[in-house]
Amino acid sequence: MDERGWRLKGAQRTLWGMFSARHAFFHVAADRHEDRAKDLLEGHDAIVTSDRWWGYDHLPLARRQICWSHLKRDFKAHAEGLAAEKQVGLLGLELSARVFWAWEVFQNTHDRRQLKRTITALEREYKPIIAAYNAKSPRHKHCRGMARNLIKVWPALWTFARHKNVEPTNNHAERSLRGAVIYRKLSLDSQSEQGEQTTARLLSASITCRLQHKSLFDYLSDPLAAHAHGDPAPLPA
Repeated sequence: MDERGWRLKGAQRTLWGMFSARHAFFHVAADRHEDRAKDLLEGHDAIVTSDRWWGYDHLPLARRQICWSHLKRDFKAHAEGLAAEKQVGLLGLELSARVFWAWEVFQNTHDRRQLKRTITALEREYKPIIAAYNAKSPRHKHCRGMARNLIKVWPALWTFARHKNVEPTNNHAERSLRGAVIYRKLSLDSQSEQGEQTTARLLSASITCRLQHKSLFDYLSDPLAAHAHGDPAPLPA
């Protein structure tokens, strides 16, 4: 899951996106509040890959995968600081590199047992080190928050190693949202609630067809042709 800004007649809105390997669903909501995520995920038991935003904190950690691409950017920002903040940043960048290397090896070998062993070793090695920066000390002032948050969501950092079809990053959602963001800039957002709803549905259809390597034209024209002939609309895959 991921979300981006949207506007309705100039007023601030939020475009939410939910993506699996074969399907995409877009929804425009009034804001980026936790309640919107709860409504969209109601009735689902899937694992959700996202950033560390608190709007997803209602999910059990076993159903979350924290995006390592977002973490790497956060670590890089900390590495530009001083003292303990810089230490945490450099430590995190080192950990990120080792995680991505383990994932790259798995992509080539498909050896999940080896992936689990490698990730378990990283978990055990780095958790006490990062936890040390959560101590109440003046020198940890600028890194305590991130250290505390990482320890809080620690199990959700490694879900990808234990479950099939779960990746360590949210890149799939960001790629799927890119077209919607470009459309928003070119179209100057929505000017009516009906147009907003239509846009969300068309974006859902467009990205779903792309993920399934199908023609969007056929997907849209076949139901119209069936309706014109009085036939039942063909069901999407």
